[in-house]
Amino acid sequence: MKYTVYDLHQCNRGEQIQVTLQGSAANVRLMDSSNYSNYKNGRRHNYYGGLAKKSPIVLTIPRSGHWYVTIDLAGLRGSVRSSIRKLPSPLPEYREPALSSVPSLVRKEPLPIGDSEDTQLEYDVFISHASEDKDEVVRPLANALLEKGLKVWYDEFELKIGESLRRKIDRGLAKSKFGIVVLSKDFIKKGWTNYELDGIITKANTGEQILLPIWHGITKKEVLDFSPSLADKVARNTATYTVEEIANEIVELITE
Repeated sequence: MKYTVYDLHQCNRGEQIQVTLQGSAANVRLMDSSNYSNYKNGRRHNYYGGLAKKSPIVLTIPRSGHWYVTIDLAGLRGSVRSSIRKLPSPLPEYREPALSSVPSLVRKEPLPIGDSEDTQLEYDVFISHASEDKDEVVRPLANALLEKGLKVWYDEFELKIGESLRRKIDRGLAKSKFGIVVLSKDFIKKGWTNYELDGIITKANTGEQILLPIWHGITKKEVLDFSPSLADKVARNTATYTVEEIANEIVELITE
């Protein structure tokens, strides 16, 4: 099937896309990266939009992430030309604040030594993993979750040269709603991963965080020998699920 695709790249929730058609009616679909991949490979997919008989039409981005627009004539006759553009967001209505409500540009009390504004950040997920698993699983998973609009604590996103690794990990753990643990043979051997895992399990036991295990290149017996409590958790295995499928399930769980 022939179609025209427009890569919108990273979009924010609420942004509007105007699609202009010249010629016949056409099928207009707004899809995230996962569903676009299914569409171009002829698989079942979800989309926003439908058959457009009038032009222009306006599509609204439902959530932040990487989005695409496709135009096709599947089931239709004729030919069509198309163009798209992002509509400028309207400015918020101006309201003159009362003098007492204007925030001061000068902080009255200094932050504690070693602390900073990023202690106020909150993340949807914290990813605990062994560095050996970055290329194959963890980095693609982190990028997929980021593209789908989640706030992700992942060391390559957060750590800068000279920063305290333990302090940044503690902050990430404290400010994340879900803890993803990529369990592998290398994970079990690591000291830092066990430190992170202890923090995630502690928060999970107190109800502050939800543990999401992913098994990579490891058997249930190996997980059971390492941690019987982890072996009892419902997990996803990279041997039977793709990274994209795991990312989609995580997003559905968190955003439902």
